[in-house]
Amino acid sequence: MLDFDKLTPKQIVEELDKYIIGQDKAKRTVAMALRNRVRRKMLPESLREEVIPKNIIMIGSTGVGKTEIARRLSKLSGAPFVKVEATKYTEVGYVGRDVESIIRDLMAVAVNMVKTEMRSTVMEDAKARVEELLLDLLLPGTGHPAQPQKEGTDVKLIPPEEPPIREKFRNKLRNGELEDHQIEIDVTKAGFQPMEIFAGTGLEDMGINFGSITGVMGGKKKKRRTTVKHAREILLEEEIDKLIDSDKVAEIAKQRTQEMGIVFIDEIDKVAGRQNTSGADVSREGVQRDILPIVEGCKVNTKYGMVDTTHILFIAAGAFHMSKPSDLIPELQGRFPLRVELEPLQAKEFEKILTQPQNALIKQYKALMETEDVKLEFTDDAVKRIAYIAQELNAGSENIGARRLHTIMELLLEEVSFAAPELKGQTITVTPQYVDDRLHGVLGDQDLARYIL
Repeated sequence: MLDFDKLTPKQIVEELDKYIIGQDKAKRTVAMALRNRVRRKMLPESLREEVIPKNIIMIGSTGVGKTEIARRLSKLSGAPFVKVEATKYTEVGYVGRDVESIIRDLMAVAVNMVKTEMRSTVMEDAKARVEELLLDLLLPGTGHPAQPQKEGTDVKLIPPEEPPIREKFRNKLRNGELEDHQIEIDVTKAGFQPMEIFAGTGLEDMGINFGSITGVMGGKKKKRRTTVKHAREILLEEEIDKLIDSDKVAEIAKQRTQEMGIVFIDEIDKVAGRQNTSGADVSREGVQRDILPIVEGCKVNTKYGMVDTTHILFIAAGAFHMSKPSDLIPELQGRFPLRVELEPLQAKEFEKILTQPQNALIKQYKALMETEDVKLEFTDDAVKRIAYIAQELNAGSENIGARRLHTIMELLLEEVSFAAPELKGQTITVTPQYVDDRLHGVLGDQDLARYIL
């Protein structure tokens, strides 16, 4: 695990290079933005509060790496990250969501992250508890409380001597001999649940804690007959929840959200209305004005407490084909001082995307076919041909960037993938001729290409 606080901007870019091809300017910009967050933590508290994040607008067509840069940044930094689409908030008050739900979603992500991290610290205790619970269920009445023993002025609890039958069953449990044995356990019965009609429309967004309502209206136990294996899973989750301090989780998650949270607002260009217009553009401007307070810094009420958005990093992105960043309201423009334009992808970038990153498409397809004992080989010229076709199709129809490669690869390897179980033990070599044969129909009919790719 990398120590993010020790990563220099150059090292951050190198880590991003493992997954994203090109876009050096954008990588440098986000690397410096993240490094400044580490620098800020080293400042005196009085000055620390004055240093606010330099929010970023990424400008570029779909598929050039905008979302992937932001997503990889969050993984690299271990920061809570949420991606939202600005268009979801176009009709706030009618069918859209309240923009403050962005921060509630971010806080929920942080809580889940902290809970996951804490699981490992309580796992051994939870497993030990579950083992005792299972033994109690298998052998009712064999568990005895520890007995007090007086030593001088101190009273100590000593564990009782374990009955031989319990010890025998403990060994069977540990050896997996009782996994299919049926037992009856008590599980928490779900109580009141919010009606489906309200899902995502405001009750949870208003900070109403359905967990506390369930605690009052539900939380009853019910009997359930199941196998020891399944019972262990159910009881383990219950014991982990008991051992994890929910107040501490909320406190750590809140701090992490406020100090390191990243919000990626996609399709920001779709709410950039032009001046002197009416109708739909009025709604677009309304969305911008709703987003403005959380970007400027305000307190948002969540079920885990108030969250201050002042130091959350906001990264906005859009193609800006029909509009430009200057079409955003001036107040919002001022809150995104850094603007970086991502370059359209060409054949040479597509070549690298296919082969170089750790999650490169060709590596993925090779691994998938290996599960069927089929070996896939790609000649260098075949990779160049695939990259060239991707460039040509993007130029001749809608430019969808690197996403074009996904559809090309699926079409190219459709027959191999379908027949893989019958090709066991064989090696399939993909050559330029193989590529042209499989993609000839689409390449020869650009109108058809618009529908298929």
